[in-house]
Amino acid sequence: MACICCLSSGNPANDLVEIINQNRTAQKLERLNDNPGLGCMALQYVELCKGNCSGNSAVNCKPPTDDFTEVFAPNCGVELPTIGTITGHIVGCQSKYTEPSLAFANVLVKDKKSLSVLRNKSHSGVGVGLIGFHKGPFFWCVLFSNGGTNSSFVLEDHGEGIKQKKGCYSGSAFPCNAGHRSAMLFNYIITFSYLFISLLNQI
Repeated sequence: MACICCLSSGNPANDLVEIINQNRTAQKLERLNDNPGLGCMALQYVELCKGNCSGNSAVNCKPPTDDFTEVFAPNCGVELPTIGTITGHIVGCQSKYTEPSLAFANVLVKDKKSLSVLRNKSHSGVGVGLIGFHKGPFFWCVLFSNGGTNSSFVLEDHGEGIKQKKGCYSGSAFPCNAGHRSAMLFNYIITFSYLFISLLNQI
């Protein structure tokens, strides 16, 4: 697996899409189009999986196929005639938030099965959603499709009508929710505190 550097776009879902594309291009595969409609539906997917995280980062949750068209798409404002084929998905979870590069390697793409999904040549689009629950784990979901760049999973009014209350999704014009930012800030505080204490011990 290609070594991926840590990115920072301000939206970890966007960062994960870039990491996915770096890995694919390292294998001479085409880059995937970042599709906001797919990203929003990926977020909807993991919102239903609360309480279904096992100890090995596996998600014991599989929403009915009809939920994609009857629940996820309407909630996101995806125009129904533009709903395409989902060609693959990868879902994972962890007890706390982790950086996208680590989530990619340790949570999502950690075996041959998920690596095969990632490198499937039939994919043309990708969307990522992530969400953390209070006193619970963080969930990541990657959805792949084979739809056209501007003709599949199209958001009504460019996504302006979406009421995003939790989590993040790739391609979104909206910032991550406050809860997610707090989790990231807490991780930064712990990291800097550790570095500061280590520095003091060397003085």
